[in-house]
Amino acid sequence: MNRPDLDKLGGVELQDNAPVFNEPWEAQAFAMVVNLYQNGAFGWDEWAEALSSEIHSGTDRAYYQHWLSALEKLVANKALTTKADLAATKLRWEQAAAATPHGEPIMLK
Repeated sequence: MNRPDLDKLGGVELQDNAPVFNEPWEAQAFAMVVNLYQNGAFGWDEWAEALSSEIHSGTDRAYYQHWLSALEKLVANKALTTKADLAATKLRWEQAAAATPHGEPIMLK
């Protein structure tokens, strides 16, 4: 299995050689990138370039918000999904989150 070179990403905080996340969605976004990389959707250098471009875009965001934005752009550019599908899925998640009581898992129907 291909292991990503986290040294190329500069912003990933490590503890015991494993990434540290502040929120569950950060770990999920990280896992999606690693899975797509391991399945040949893109190369790690390509991912590092996409993330770097997002970080240096001048947009003031937290690190994993840049990560998620870079992922969305890369999968759309690679035609793994469309921007319209991404927007529709985001809307479904927002609606599901708003309808879910605090502390309950968010479920998409």
